[in-house]
Amino acid sequence: MEKRLLNVKELSAYLSMPEATVYTYVSTGKIPKDCIRRIGRALKFEKTAVDGWVSGENPGASSKLG
Repeated sequence: MEKRLLNVKELSAYLSMPEATVYTYVSTGKIPKDCIRRIGRALKFEKTAVDGWVSGENPGASSKLG
């Protein structure tokens, strides 16, 4: 069974970018809001939404990775 939600560390490894960059992308809006789930103070990311954002298939994403 594939994991549906990724934490910051897992997303960092998945996208091959530093955790600090993930936090920067969240705070600047580069990662679309439909990819992000807040559970308490924790940030979680919908893997399928992240895949769509990275591939350019996510209509809510105004910018691609990078």
